[in-house]
Amino acid sequence: MKKTLQMNHSGYSVLFLDIGGVLLTPGWGKESRLKAAREFGLDFEELNSRHNLIFNLFETGKISLDEYLEIVVFSLSRNFSVTEFKNFMFAQSVELPAILPWLLDWKKKSGIKIISINNEGKELNDYRIKKFGLTQCFDAFISSCETGMCKPDRALYELALAVAHIRPAACIYFDDTLVHIEAARKMGIQAFHHQSFEETKKILQTVNFIV
Repeated sequence: MKKTLQMNHSGYSVLFLDIGGVLLTPGWGKESRLKAAREFGLDFEELNSRHNLIFNLFETGKISLDEYLEIVVFSLSRNFSVTEFKNFMFAQSVELPAILPWLLDWKKKSGIKIISINNEGKELNDYRIKKFGLTQCFDAFISSCETGMCKPDRALYELALAVAHIRPAACIYFDDTLVHIEAARKMGIQAFHHQSFEETKKILQTVNFIV
């Protein structure tokens, strides 16, 4: 059943937005890890098991990308270099169709403040922000690697609200992961599950934003 937009506030002044799965492909998602296993001749189950054990430490900035790779990929001698593998990882970041150019134009016309709330390791986060010019789109980045917290931790949303200096009811949030949306809604944030550019675009064009 298609959900209808239910407004809980007369106007909104900030848009919170995820990056991976909304504007770009995930930074280092399962599909990318599967592709890496095929490309470099790795045992995917072993790689994925090690990834799951340690990735949270990378996302929250407690270990570097080199430290992550040392445990997940280079615990054994390989016939490829760390640099080759890193370049492969970075190359998996691709802009999703249509949404980023539209969002940049919409922001320019509307003047709405846009802040990211994203889970990402520092090296990937820095690369993606620079590569895709995301500073043109976002006024601030609330990234797990810089804050030491990951969604759906309530404290990360509280930090985003504090940075924006805004009440939960006066902001809109889009994320492609449902559990992150559910966590935000529990705090009173008007949150939507991003599933397509057209659907998100339609909602943003419907919402009453106040600059």
